[in-house]
Amino acid sequence: MSEENPGVPDSGAGDDGPAGGVIRVVVVDDQTLVRMGLRTLLEAEDDTELAAEAADGRDGMDAVRRTVPDIVLMDIRMPVLDGLSALREITAEPALSDVKVIMLTTFELDEYVFESLRGGASGFVLKDSPPEELLHAVRVVAAGESLLSPSVTRRVIEQFSSREAVPSPTAHPELSRLTDREREIVAWVATGRSNDEIAAELVVSPATVRTHVSRAMVKLHARDRAQLVVFAVQSGLTLPG
Repeated sequence: MSEENPGVPDSGAGDDGPAGGVIRVVVVDDQTLVRMGLRTLLEAEDDTELAAEAADGRDGMDAVRRTVPDIVLMDIRMPVLDGLSALREITAEPALSDVKVIMLTTFELDEYVFESLRGGASGFVLKDSPPEELLHAVRVVAAGESLLSPSVTRRVIEQFSSREAVPSPTAHPELSRLTDREREIVAWVATGRSNDEIAAELVVSPATVRTHVSRAMVKLHARDRAQLVVFAVQSGLTLPG
């Protein structure tokens, strides 16, 4: 059964989102202690609040539809409806298009990490991450970025490559929508670098990188940077080495 924060009205469809200074979060995890810890963490901060919590994916989906939060912290393995299935439901519903999902996992090399990203997750965090890292994850994703470090994206690429033959970029007609510079930028995004880091590598301004990233996202219908990473991996548009 899901539980709503009594201080948050049922009809709050994101009105108090990041633009208003408060990031509304739904926590979905079957472990009571995990939910309690995240609840305490979120309620202790001025810019985050718990909109609702649930112990399984089905109740979690009910809570997400009722509250339409900014962020969902979603466990991958749960009863009734697993996190991947719930994630796909969220990304498939137009009314939830602004809801960002961060997957919670126990292991960095969780076999479902790539599937989570492919399904529309904006990133993932370890359940035993320090509090400051969990809060950083929520804030970064709420600001429109993806939570993908270079080490994580490298593992994603390696995991994908070990299971499937890496295709040739020429095999993906979607790439024809991108300029050469946009392709290069997307390939750099797939390394997990930030805009500032990419700008330093290419000796351009961060604003230029942001512009290319935004245009690529529009052309590829990508929800966020995480989806650009998935596209780059699936299309073979990655940097060597």
